[in-house]
Amino acid sequence: MDPRIVIPTWVSSSVDSWRSERLGSDGAQRVQVEFYVNENTFKERLKLFFIKNQRSSLRIRVFNFSLKLLTCLLYMIRVVTDNPAPHGSGQQSAPNGKCIDCQWNGSVQDREINWELIFWVDRKLPVWAIQVIVAIISFLETMLLMYLSYKGNIWEQMFQVSFLLEMINTVPFIITIFWPSIRNIFIPVFLNCWLAKCALENMINDVHRAIQRTNSAMFNQVLILICTLLCLVFTGTCGIQHLERAGKNLSLFNSFYFCIVTFSTVGFGDVTPRIWPSQLLVVIMICVALVVLPLQFEELIYLWMERQKSGGNYSRHRAQTEKHVVLCVSALKIDLLMDFLNEFYAHPRLQDYYVVILCPTEMDIQVRRVLQIPLWSQRVIYLQGSVLKDQDLLRAKMDDAEACFILSSRNEVDRMAADHQTILRAWAVKDFAPNCPLYVQILKPENKFHVKFADHVVCEEEFKYAMLALNCVCPATSTLVTLLVHTSRGREGQQSPEQWQRMYGCCSGNEVYHIRLCDSKFFGEYSGKSFTYASFHAHKKYGVCLIGIKREDDKSILLNPGPRHIMAAADTCYYINMTKEENSAFIFNQEERKGRPAGGLFDGPSQLPVHSIIASMGTVAIDLQNSSPPDPSSGKLVPPPTVNGTGGRRPSIAPVQEIADSSSILPCELLSDQSEDDSVFTDEKGDSSTDYVKGYPPNSPYIGSSPTLCHLLAEKAPFCCLRLDQGCRHNSFEDAKAYGFKNKLIIVSAETAGNGLYNFIVPLRAYYRPRKELNPIVLLLDNPPDNHFLEAICCFPMVYYMAGTIDNLDSLLQCGIIYADNLVVVDKESTMSAEEDYMADAKTIVNVQTMFRLFPSLSIITELTHPSNMRFMQFRAKDCYSLALSKLEKKERDRGSNLAFMFRLPFAAGRVFSISMLDTLLYQSFVKDYMIPIVRLLLGLDTTPGSGYLCAMKVTEEDLWIGTYGRLFQKLCSSSAEIPIGIYRTESHIFSTSEVSVSVDDCEDTKERVEEPRANEPSEHPLLRKKSMQWARRLSKKSVRWQGVSRDSSKDHAQRIAQQRLNLYRRSEREELSELVRNRMRHLGLPTSGYRGRARRSKPKVFSRLSSSVSLTPSLSLIQMLFAEDLTNLTASDVMNRVNLGYLQDEQDHHQNTLSYVLINPSPDTRLELNDIVYLIRSDPLAHVPEELPLHSSSLKERREPSTEPREDTQL
Repeated sequence: MDPRIVIPTWVSSSVDSWRSERLGSDGAQRVQVEFYVNENTFKERLKLFFIKNQRSSLRIRVFNFSLKLLTCLLYMIRVVTDNPAPHGSGQQSAPNGKCIDCQWNGSVQDREINWELIFWVDRKLPVWAIQVIVAIISFLETMLLMYLSYKGNIWEQMFQVSFLLEMINTVPFIITIFWPSIRNIFIPVFLNCWLAKCALENMINDVHRAIQRTNSAMFNQVLILICTLLCLVFTGTCGIQHLERAGKNLSLFNSFYFCIVTFSTVGFGDVTPRIWPSQLLVVIMICVALVVLPLQFEELIYLWMERQKSGGNYSRHRAQTEKHVVLCVSALKIDLLMDFLNEFYAHPRLQDYYVVILCPTEMDIQVRRVLQIPLWSQRVIYLQGSVLKDQDLLRAKMDDAEACFILSSRNEVDRMAADHQTILRAWAVKDFAPNCPLYVQILKPENKFHVKFADHVVCEEEFKYAMLALNCVCPATSTLVTLLVHTSRGREGQQSPEQWQRMYGCCSGNEVYHIRLCDSKFFGEYSGKSFTYASFHAHKKYGVCLIGIKREDDKSILLNPGPRHIMAAADTCYYINMTKEENSAFIFNQEERKGRPAGGLFDGPSQLPVHSIIASMGTVAIDLQNSSPPDPSSGKLVPPPTVNGTGGRRPSIAPVQEIADSSSILPCELLSDQSEDDSVFTDEKGDSSTDYVKGYPPNSPYIGSSPTLCHLLAEKAPFCCLRLDQGCRHNSFEDAKAYGFKNKLIIVSAETAGNGLYNFIVPLRAYYRPRKELNPIVLLLDNPPDNHFLEAICCFPMVYYMAGTIDNLDSLLQCGIIYADNLVVVDKESTMSAEEDYMADAKTIVNVQTMFRLFPSLSIITELTHPSNMRFMQFRAKDCYSLALSKLEKKERDRGSNLAFMFRLPFAAGRVFSISMLDTLLYQSFVKDYMIPIVRLLLGLDTTPGSGYLCAMKVTEEDLWIGTYGRLFQKLCSSSAEIPIGIYRTESHIFSTSEVSVSVDDCEDTKERVEEPRANEPSEHPLLRKKSMQWARRLSKKSVRWQGVSRDSSKDHAQRIAQQRLNLYRRSEREELSELVRNRMRHLGLPTSGYRGRARRSKPKVFSRLSSSVSLTPSLSLIQMLFAEDLTNLTASDVMNRVNLGYLQDEQDHHQNTLSYVLINPSPDTRLELNDIVYLIRSDPLAHVPEELPLHSSSLKERREPSTEPREDTQL
């Protein structure tokens, strides 16, 4: 290597000019200067070769290590060949002239030591020659290294232990060359084992420098400890064997045996040293071991503890032979870990995968306990480290990983900062391992475009707000999507005695799967047929619901492309079923084996499919349908209802066409609404009217939002007109009542107007929603929005905002809560600062409970941070049914269910939602890469031309003639090309109560109270009940005493007292709450005519059985208890605080006496019930619209009788 530096031209020219200026103009001769990387001396060149250069230094250290091992091997050979027995003429003489062998065979007195046997040995000539050569080489190498490493202090280097050992083992051999008489002198060559240990340590360090990689410190320390133990045992073995030559004459093996027994503290005593030098050596070796070994073990334990914290490394060999994924999180919580592991390992083909967790924080105690379970300890590896460090990514073997999941910390107060950290982690992984698939979770939608290079991205706020918006028009959409993205076998609730829990649990096992048409038994026979035909007949025969396809030449997934799409063999089919087709076994009945054509129409109104599918999950088989038609004579079928009660024959259902008739499919005009006329739609009082147009929103609040065709204002609304509670120069309205909205309001309570709220508005203003069904949207914000957000929403019709909070009754009344059908309560970021994580939902839960008592007819949809807190929604401590559901949840969790919370009534009804439930969507994408696009299409986040959308239809009395879900499927496919995917069912339920009832003897007018229409109202607080009863009895006693005074006066007085008592008993909690709310409305100047204090009641027959069990005890009125307090002086906070402090008790209202649940892809023979809401995937109206069918009808009667007149009300 030429050490000269090549100087660039511009440097040379500048240097030459500088030199010429220095030398002057005399033209003196210039001197050429050469620059070297190292000093151009012999010593430096040697140092570069022996020390500084990694590769040459490594070779020298390997050679040195081999020399030391060779010397130890030569010593053992010398010991084995050494024989102190007499050799005849070959006897050797000691320097004093005596025979060594004779000295050995002579009698040795007790405690008398023959020192000549210790100082002189029998060394064979070849062994001596090799040892001399090795000693010369070692001596020269030691002196050379000493010269090269000299730094001015020669004595420091001379008194190093390694230098002294080298001199002891090499100089005597060199001297024997010049003094042959001492050739057999004893030299402790076995001490070279310590020099070999040092050479090995240096060699490992050079290896790390040469290959630019480092093993763990744990490995190095274990290696050092093992070498130390070997050196101690080897030194003790050789030393005791040599010293005992003058004593018991132990062999090398016996000495080794003695050392092992001694160092292991066993001490059998069968082999012991006989002379004091060997005994002294044993003492010295034990002292050295007591000093050296504890230090080594202490360092090892320290490194082990640090490794337990950091997690060590993922083996390179394991990474190359086994498959693993890496989970990157900023803080690992037990809930997040269990959700990931349960969902990830729920798929059979992922059972052999390893999960490597890379987290910068120390492992939590709960996480440590879980990872110690044998189920996870063999498959989950925790590494403490940062994703931003290449060294930690190398430890996790990120370049060999099958996938990398990067999750955001949603518990952070500043979610924007959490997103920034996630973005940096994604960039770091992409830079280190560009071929590793990335699955990224982002909180804020405006940060999504930074990680769009990732393979799969889930933005929480996008999905959250879109799902909450659809919950307002399609009930329980959140529950529907949550069940679809969770892996389940459908065995939840199967041991429950209640029918709804068994049906709900079984249908929850349905998931989305995919298969190519040419490889499918389900859909293979429908090649060349229309999509609608294939979907209906596949559901009829096999019970699977075909919801979408993807063409071979197109990457976009289309949900319900409609009858115009003709199925091709190369199409990929997406369907909902209990399990994928590959895990299904097909069983044909005898008629089908005889050659009966498959895929025929229903022969009768109750004819069931002739095929059945056994959905196998492991060793469990679930029969989805009956394999044979039901027997009409069995009497188990419910007779089909007649049409309008006349007893006439019900209408027939048209068959589904194999190929749609082109004449009946007309293109949809983009800017027209088929369900409405072209008249101007007015949403406000007065003569002013606002024209709506269809188009794309001109302003998007963030980069990366999907363009969606929406209902827009012809002209943007001024910012001042967006404020609901303040008038402006354009209008003078200051409350929701003044606007005169025709439809019910949708109120959204949020902390700030984030960009995610844009995704709440877009699905509710999509072009396919009729203008007459658009609900006004009111944003109730803690903090006023900025102009950037107002610019994005000012183009949408009937979107307003106001500043206020849900814990303020005045704000709720001003925003029009009494005119609202849905109130959406969004989780607030400021609550994340709670000391206890699970307390982050405390304020939200209490506020929602208060609104539930104040406005029982309102549908409240709540978002919670932790799913486990949903058990506190609409909490009733004495409700036995809720306690039974709690026990059922614990049992399902013990059985290993991933959906143990699904039987909670608020979740089943779609009134509570947690964004953490959608974490499984990202996890499932590793196996099902199509899940995120499908969910985005269902929620309306993406709009693909030709793809359908999710909507709902309500079953009315005119629709009950259809009878079953299978016939409904046929009716929808044949008439409007809509695909049903599930049912939202609401049932009346008699909840048990544990409230204390009063005996008839304790109350005289029990019969009168039973006859009251409020017989189903619960009793109030027991203490209030007791006080009221005592007061009533005192009144009764007084009336008896007054009877003897005057009959006439006592009669009037008794009637007056009875009337007071009757009025007091009739006073219920709801009336007290209604009075409080009305007084606040009067105080704010709001009209009270629209406020209904009572909840909506179901039919009296539903509660007829409840009247005997519900307590009818008279209660002490809250108004009377407050004594003459002026209600008009109560503030809004007073009202809310009194509800929160427990003055008011729960009551049996409409919400609490009904339960709702979702049935995903029920069996075709499922009976339809009144008020069932059917989830539909409606085809894209821009692609094709049947000529004789209205596009937006929600009643099947309207589908049978097409009309061009607009509907006056909505069924949804």
